[in-house]
Amino acid sequence: MEIELRGAEINDKPVLRNLFELYQYDFSEYENSDVDEHGLYGYRYLDHYWTEPGRYPFLIRVDGRLAGFVLVRELHEGHGSPTHSIAEFFVMRKYRRRGVGREVARRIFDQFPGRWRVAIEKNNLPAQSFWHRVIEEYTGGDFEEMRLEGEEWSGVVYVFRTEGGAGRFE
Repeated sequence: MEIELRGAEINDKPVLRNLFELYQYDFSEYENSDVDEHGLYGYRYLDHYWTEPGRYPFLIRVDGRLAGFVLVRELHEGHGSPTHSIAEFFVMRKYRRRGVGREVARRIFDQFPGRWRVAIEKNNLPAQSFWHRVIEEYTGGDFEEMRLEGEEWSGVVYVFRTEGGAGRFE
């Protein structure tokens, strides 16, 4: 199985928008979202990935076929250098539990060394399990896990550092 992760170009935006609908459909069971009058979920920040600095869109392919996407963004939290964040992460169901997400996460962490923050919605237990396992393995257990409860957002946040190019998966 050949896994490809490449930066999405502006001409890939319609493809990413279409994949986003599948992602939002999967995610709707955790956040109780609905489609609009056109039958679409939409993603209001998609254009920002080609117009604002510190935002990085990626497409995932497995054996040459589209398999998902990753959106990475920089957060400025007052630590000097920016904190990297997985804004959105989607692997199509067909490719889940085959190591695709784990490999893509490793490549993303390697590509953006430094401080990381990965936040997962409270109700998305499969994603919490996935990210806990991946981050624990990647960092050798050197991460902080916080459970946050708030009016606007509740969930789990993982904070850790990466060295870049040194994925620790064995």
